[in-house]
Amino acid sequence: MPAARPERLIRDVMDTPIAPIQVIVDPGGAVRMLDFDADSPRVERLLKRYYPGVPVEPGAAPAEVRAALTAYFEGEMEALARVPWRVVGTDFQRTVWNALTVIPAGETTTYGALAARIGRPAAVRAVGLANGANPIGVVVPCHRVIGADGSLTGYGGGLPRKRWLLAHEARAAGLL
Repeated sequence: MPAARPERLIRDVMDTPIAPIQVIVDPGGAVRMLDFDADSPRVERLLKRYYPGVPVEPGAAPAEVRAALTAYFEGEMEALARVPWRVVGTDFQRTVWNALTVIPAGETTTYGALAARIGRPAAVRAVGLANGANPIGVVVPCHRVIGADGSLTGYGGGLPRKRWLLAHEARAAGLL
């Protein structure tokens, strides 16, 4: 069942080692959107798509969310599991987004492997589209999906950030 649309959203901006991030939470403290840059046009597009008409107010994300995100950027990969999140989207999108959360930090998978993992091996392109529409970057780790040839493919936060996130996670996992 999809998450209900909240009556309002709260926008926080946090500094990270690679760029500021916008963290948009609902009144219950669940992250509804996370993306790089304090003024990302992508965030505005996603807000219009997933939360049309829902007002967004400046404020602070819950301390637990801020602490978990800070811990992740300091190298504690398990911290992402402490970030509560909810999404709206199609059943297929939510299936893909949930599957992203089981890719271990420091590892990658391909769109084809992800499609197979969710039981839809022929839906590689649809998996790619759902991955690209992920509103909760980093926490729902779409950056861990790469091309079948091992190349880094598109990332809403930009390929340099995808490269940084993958290297950060590989270092934390002792793989670099």
